[in-house]
Amino acid sequence: MENVKSKNMWMVRAGPDAFLIDDFKRKKYVAIGWNELGDISNVKKKEDVKALVEKHKEKYEYIKISQVNTAAGQISKFLFNFEKGDYVLSYDPTNRVYLVSEIVSAYEFNTSLSEYHHIRRVKILGEVPRDKLSPSTRNTLGAISTLFEINESAASEIIYVLRGKAPSKEIVAEEDEESLKEDMVSRAKELIKDKILELDWENMEKLVAGILKSMGYKTLITERGPDRGKDIEASPDGLLLEEPRILVEVKHRKGQMGTKEIRNLLSVLRGRKGLFVSTGGFSKEAKYVSEGGPEQLTLIDTDRLVKMIIENYDNFDVDTKLLIPLSKIYWPL
Repeated sequence: MENVKSKNMWMVRAGPDAFLIDDFKRKKYVAIGWNELGDISNVKKKEDVKALVEKHKEKYEYIKISQVNTAAGQISKFLFNFEKGDYVLSYDPTNRVYLVSEIVSAYEFNTSLSEYHHIRRVKILGEVPRDKLSPSTRNTLGAISTLFEINESAASEIIYVLRGKAPSKEIVAEEDEESLKEDMVSRAKELIKDKILELDWENMEKLVAGILKSMGYKTLITERGPDRGKDIEASPDGLLLEEPRILVEVKHRKGQMGTKEIRNLLSVLRGRKGLFVSTGGFSKEAKYVSEGGPEQLTLIDTDRLVKMIIENYDNFDVDTKLLIPLSKIYWPL
């Protein structure tokens, strides 16, 4: 396996729910938040970064000194430790791939390029599917921090896979039980997602209707025809008279939903609640539109759909369970 010791590799997350990942790809940069700190290009020491974070801690609702220290540490790494030529990784959860880039610039404070103003420009090298990485590397990449350094072994494997080579075999028995459990949970969610994506459009609508039934709603799948902005109607009663009355749009395709599709559904709600289910996810602009109007509309992507399935599976009827057959696995405490 290739040794990348001469270069560091960093994880930089693309914001909550990876909302900036498309920007990272298109505009070729990575960025972190903490905009209120302003331009820190002239800051020379980690202690000065910490002082700035401390000054703005109420903005970030930091109560403990450990929170200030953690934030200061991540910002300092972005400012002081990142070097031109270093590798940087960002995760795209919708497509289940890691975007691999190379840093090509010094630190910049840029208020026009991104919603996050502390940036580094990059050259895109390619993407690495999560499923092609070993369990230990996936666990390494699962840390919740905004920014962290990736260890040499995981970094080498990522570059190895990026260049089209098969990863080396890992001995799972060497991993501790907690890491193995976390990996199994993560893999289970991805396998459930695979089953969802294998459904045709008709069974996809039946699955969504079945989830709503398990949550106590009566549902009606509308007849196929010209797209009227709804595929399922739901309410606590079978006559669709009791509140909340819900209209559901289901789009079972790879592409993200944009503002046009969101506005189409919003236009027919007229005081009713709305659910938009898209296995391809939603663009950043679509999310803004869904939140900005007077109508109540909830967006459901594949990750959230998996969570709903897990939470409500015990209440599924037989037909819905047949669409996504699952079994429980018991783990020792």
